[in-house]
Amino acid sequence: MYRYDAIDKSVIEDRAAEFRDQVARRLSGALTEDQFKPLRLMNGLYLQLHGYMLRVAIPYGSLSANQLRGLARIGRTHDKGYGHFTTRQNVQFNWIKLSEAPDVLDALAEVDLHAIQTSGNCIRNTTSDPCAGATAEEVDDPRVWCEAIRQWSTLHPEFGYLPRKFKIAVTASAQDRTAAKVHDIGLVLRRNREGQLGFEVMVGGGMGRTPYLGTTIRQHLPVNHLLSYLSAVLRVYNRHGRRDNIYKARIKILVAALGAEDFARQVDAEWTAMDRQAVDLPDIELARIRGAFGYVPFADLPPVSGVFEAARKADPALARFARNNVKAHKVAGYAIVNVSLKAPGEVPGYGHSEVRVTHEQNLVLPHVKLDDLAAVHAGLTAAGLAASNINLASDIIACPGLDYCALANTRAIPVAQSIARRFAEPDVAESIGELKIKISGCINACGHHHVGHIGILGVDKKGEEFFQLTLGGSGAEDASLGDVLGPAVAYDQVTPAVDALVEAYLRERRGAERFLDTYRRVGLAPFKAAVYADAH
Repeated sequence: MYRYDAIDKSVIEDRAAEFRDQVARRLSGALTEDQFKPLRLMNGLYLQLHGYMLRVAIPYGSLSANQLRGLARIGRTHDKGYGHFTTRQNVQFNWIKLSEAPDVLDALAEVDLHAIQTSGNCIRNTTSDPCAGATAEEVDDPRVWCEAIRQWSTLHPEFGYLPRKFKIAVTASAQDRTAAKVHDIGLVLRRNREGQLGFEVMVGGGMGRTPYLGTTIRQHLPVNHLLSYLSAVLRVYNRHGRRDNIYKARIKILVAALGAEDFARQVDAEWTAMDRQAVDLPDIELARIRGAFGYVPFADLPPVSGVFEAARKADPALARFARNNVKAHKVAGYAIVNVSLKAPGEVPGYGHSEVRVTHEQNLVLPHVKLDDLAAVHAGLTAAGLAASNINLASDIIACPGLDYCALANTRAIPVAQSIARRFAEPDVAESIGELKIKISGCINACGHHHVGHIGILGVDKKGEEFFQLTLGGSGAEDASLGDVLGPAVAYDQVTPAVDALVEAYLRERRGAERFLDTYRRVGLAPFKAAVYADAH
């Protein structure tokens, strides 16, 4: 994995020292809150419902064991013993004292982490496939390109004050594990008919109060022109993006207003006119970055592990875990292990001392020997992290909601916990199959409810918590926005409503259809009838 170089370390340490002085001036009264706000936001520090929240960037979701331990120390020392992994591979600490915030930035710098550009109208942390470098599906390692974007975009003088925040995702597999189509820019690495590597460039995706799926504006961008083409997109956005209305400032609104064809034409004109050589990554730099990801000391192992097979036959819990949480690796004798974070715990030390954060708020151990799988499962079991529920009904995406966030209308985490308890029985969850439930506590859609198979949006009705249900969304390669089911339901009716939706699905399902497949085939009517039957 990539290690920060001397330039990175210097920038991070200087920023932390600068922020320490700014915090001291705020605490002394030399700075007002209005004066301090833009300074703290430049360092990822938000003033939330109960106090300060710090958002930490995890570049392309990749953490070393030392970095994960560093985050754990921050959680124990400066928070309440835990953090919140987000849908964009960041982690948030929700109980940071302002007086301790500079100490937290120093602690992050010690393990090559920071909170730069995790807030503000700038290019945020670039997200990627948590299986990068481990899956045989990919045509290239997307982390290489995420790292190139990170180095190019960090403190970029031209793109530090965009009309609104800006999010990029990069994937290189047929299966999209990044939700690329709901990012401001989604980049999909592919090879054309001649075998040349390039990006499909999708622009204008996003959720919130006006959700859009990204539109492809270039089918095949040669990879060596990535940075100049991104610059052209951002220049067009910077030039025409709305700055008078926060709700219409995202690039998705501009693309919709201009039309994708005209937007693409303006980008191409900008791109043609610029000095691309001055912007694009030199081959020598690309080779340097690629070299940081190229070597993993894989052992020469047989493709089948007798140790693991024997353990799986002897332990039904391990067999279930292998079915749901373990995926194929590109190297014989290894596996990709998904770790469900729907319960507290610590991750045992396997997988070449590397952990990945996923878009779906879980973790991945990317390089686990098959011989070690039984030991990994035992360690996860001891830590309370062995839930065999990846992509099942209890593996729910949820934003922090009203328990933490000042923007939220409703709670989200307790709703997720209630639904998870309903579908916690392993045989029940497996019989239902893949079901992606996503919950947002407000219209800002931090829980990605628009692209949930079942989406749940919290709304306020005269001071009471209600929830609007949507069906048929997907954030994967078959991306779609969900359809509103009907009137919002009360807080205590959300779990029964989801239960009714699942029962309707099981009645309508043909063969091994997923919930999403059944919904797309039969439509809204049987599900709506199941939820609102008693209302008529």
